[in-house]
Amino acid sequence: MADVDAAVKEAVVEALALDDDEVTPDSTLMDDLGAESIDLLDILFRIEKSTGVKIEASDLGDYIQGGIPDDEFSDSNEVITAKGAEQLAKVMPQVNASDIEGSLKAEEVITLFTVGNLTEMVKARADGAG
Repeated sequence: MADVDAAVKEAVVEALALDDDEVTPDSTLMDDLGAESIDLLDILFRIEKSTGVKIEASDLGDYIQGGIPDDEFSDSNEVITAKGAEQLAKVMPQVNASDIEGSLKAEEVITLFTVGNLTEMVKARADGAG
């Protein structure tokens, strides 16, 4: 399989028409790099083409949520719970659980997802885990 780090970076650079030096592992796909939902689909398609690892858009949410049921991941107002924040800190190490618990809306979680997080997800998939 192709080098996953390079393949993910290349997919992001090409899908978002960015310069190579604009895309770092710490760049958030949506906030820093300006990706929209349709761009994420393009990125995932490009990753699959170069690595053979298939990831659906819905898989992103499943990966981030780590199998925690919706009603435990976020409360009735769709705000991330302590359990949800703990899970986020596992898959997105750059996230400080105490900063987001009780304040971050579930739908905003994807805005914190970085190129590095996506790379780790692809590697996990390639290794056959989740």
